[in-house]
Amino acid sequence: MVHFVGAGPGAPDLITVRGAEYLKQADVVIYAGSLVNPVLLGMCRENCKIYNSAEMTLEQVIEVMKNAEAEGKTTLRLHTGDPCLYGAIREQMDLLDELGIAYDDIPGVSSFCGAAAAIRGEYTLPGVSQSVIITRMAGRTPVPEGERLSKLAEHGATMVLFLSAGLLEEVEQELLQGAYTKETPAAIVYKATWPEEKVLYCTVGTLAKSAAEAGVRKTALILVGDFLQSSYERSKLYDPTFTTEFREGTSR
Repeated sequence: MVHFVGAGPGAPDLITVRGAEYLKQADVVIYAGSLVNPVLLGMCRENCKIYNSAEMTLEQVIEVMKNAEAEGKTTLRLHTGDPCLYGAIREQMDLLDELGIAYDDIPGVSSFCGAAAAIRGEYTLPGVSQSVIITRMAGRTPVPEGERLSKLAEHGATMVLFLSAGLLEEVEQELLQGAYTKETPAAIVYKATWPEEKVLYCTVGTLAKSAAEAGVRKTALILVGDFLQSSYERSKLYDPTFTTEFREGTSR
């Protein structure tokens, strides 16, 4: 069968235990070469066949899986982060369904979680934002009209932008058409959890300038929102005056 595995955001020890075990046992591994940490390939068996999907088309990937299945071998498709986000796994799964090849999906730690860890932050702060918008800037690949960045920016919620580090001038323009201002806090997290991880704190109005000065053009997440500030309300869950299912609140 085929195992789709999330490799995690970069650090090799952030792959899940299940994902690591499948990686050690696989006969064939197809990995996202432009993003997955190659250190992970050191877990593979000595006679494992390894393919770099950055150099392949969808049809070529499926052909490798089909041939491995015909030979009774197990294939592992190694994606970066968690493949449910910008992983292009649905089109692979649909073709495997047509071929009658069994598969499963092992989740991984997404890079947006790695980015939050890098800044030691929390996306959902009481009184600040209780929603996280995960999206990207339209570029060579468009987005649905209703999901234009300027429209999503109207919410003013915490926002995490994938695949947009090379389009920051356009990102600034789109964000400023919504609820954000030039002074809204922002951060650029380059290669979260990798040894070369870098965090650039800035504002919406200085995103492009900050990235250019640091030489960051890709492999970075853009974080936007007031959650990056220090002001927020205390959580009700741990407030001694708040009654929960497990304890009775006390008067002040």
